[in-house]
Amino acid sequence: MTRRDAVRKALSHQEVFPVPYHAEFTQKALERFTEYTGCPDIEFTKDGFLHYFQYWGWPAELEDRPGWFLDEFGVLWNRSGVDKDIGVIENPLIPDIECSGYRFPACDTLRLRRDIQSMLDTREDRFAIAGFGFVMFERAWSLMGMENALMSMAAYPAEMSALLDGICDYFLELVDIALEYDIDGVYFGDDWGQQRGLIMGPAHWRRYIKPRMAKLYERVKSKGKYVIQHSCGDCHEIFPDLIEIGLDCYQTFQPEIYDIAEMKRLYGNDLAFWGGISVQQALPNMTPEKVRREVARVAEILRPGGGFILAPSHALTYDIPPENILAMLEVMRNQEKYLK
Repeated sequence: MTRRDAVRKALSHQEVFPVPYHAEFTQKALERFTEYTGCPDIEFTKDGFLHYFQYWGWPAELEDRPGWFLDEFGVLWNRSGVDKDIGVIENPLIPDIECSGYRFPACDTLRLRRDIQSMLDTREDRFAIAGFGFVMFERAWSLMGMENALMSMAAYPAEMSALLDGICDYFLELVDIALEYDIDGVYFGDDWGQQRGLIMGPAHWRRYIKPRMAKLYERVKSKGKYVIQHSCGDCHEIFPDLIEIGLDCYQTFQPEIYDIAEMKRLYGNDLAFWGGISVQQALPNMTPEKVRREVARVAEILRPGGGFILAPSHALTYDIPPENILAMLEVMRNQEKYLK
């Protein structure tokens, strides 16, 4: 069985062994891990089961301002400070949604096609995913600022709806391009959760986000592909909604937020989970031996009946000791030794 087949079976709620697994780095974590291992071209994730690229505006570094990036939407990101992976927004482009003259850019579709084809050319036997990040709510707040986006949901519903319709239409065109290729699924990245509950609350999510995500999901499902949704934070209130509109797999699945056994019991017949290994608590703070036990514990809870991809709950962060990353990988690669 190929890795691609194993993931398809897992997402279709068939139990497979070994459990499909995946891991990736933030940039600073990769630099630390590479220095620790002494291998400058290390690409440890190649033995994982997933292979994908992600579009979220292709930020390009400014020649005269190292650490500052301008994306296709005109958003300026400062990565020179505390957040060196995504950055902090410097220039909200829609300070007043009532008087917004913002126009969406034309996407570099030739580059999008090259990136998709490059991903497929290097897929080997892995499950291939076209990823789109900063979709919907994140794109809205990146254009407006977080407070402005949230207040506009309450104060300016017509204007906010029009902006989100524009975002949805923009990404529908990009998804259509991706669906021309031999991919297995489409990944949408859009953070909705806090450590407890939704950032905008379930009512506003259902009014503004759900109907537009439903359009994106439907476009993917119409081509027989899997839908994967990334959202950090606590989204349990809307799991039934996500299942209703066609979600196949939820990522990221954070054990410091969710009772993973209870979520598996409640939703595991309809929703697959990708994650489960904490990057907030377990990986930064445990000893390597405890990490090995934790990875095995999570896998034993979530693998029955399929519907599970074993992975960290987020891209690996700089504060995780390289020894713990190696301990996690040891269990992933040798499941016959560690899982019952």
